[in-house]
Amino acid sequence: MSTIEIRWHGRGGQGVVTANEILAGAALREGKFIKAFPEFGPERMGAPIRAFARISDRPITVHSQVYFPDVVLIIDPTLLKAGKVTDGLKEGGGVIANYPDDNAKLMRAVGRSENVHAVNATKIAVEEIGRPMTNTAMLGALVKVTNVVNLDTIIEEMRDKMSGKLGKDAVERNIKAIRRAYEEVQ
Repeated sequence: MSTIEIRWHGRGGQGVVTANEILAGAALREGKFIKAFPEFGPERMGAPIRAFARISDRPITVHSQVYFPDVVLIIDPTLLKAGKVTDGLKEGGGVIANYPDDNAKLMRAVGRSENVHAVNATKIAVEEIGRPMTNTAMLGALVKVTNVVNLDTIIEEMRDKMSGKLGKDAVERNIKAIRRAYEEVQ
């Protein structure tokens, strides 16, 4: 595996930080080395935020934000219009976006034709969780596209990390969203 660098794009209140923490915890469960942290701009609901993760099979010595990601995850599709979400993306790197249309339209929106993956995480979240909280669905899409961790490990981490905060029923609905996005990502 070596090291994979991931950059998340979303808005305050969409669970970007929580999803990144679940990913980091899953990587740790698998014995991988991790660095994961958020970057906040104006700390208010709805403001654009980013989170970063480095996952490796050997110790990580880099402590900066991710400037040249292998994967960019876009939780809020309105951020595509703002541009710059794919800045620094490595050649051959992947884009995974919560996007209501097909890959062809997403490719045009991001200006790339390779390794672009759309998943309608909003629809999945509304149908499975009952509200448009897309962060966990995006974890399922990430795992499917990258294999950075195993799906079962993400699910275990979700249960352990969130059961006390959300309650068992809500956690299980989120797990359904994870599994469904895993299956539906294009």
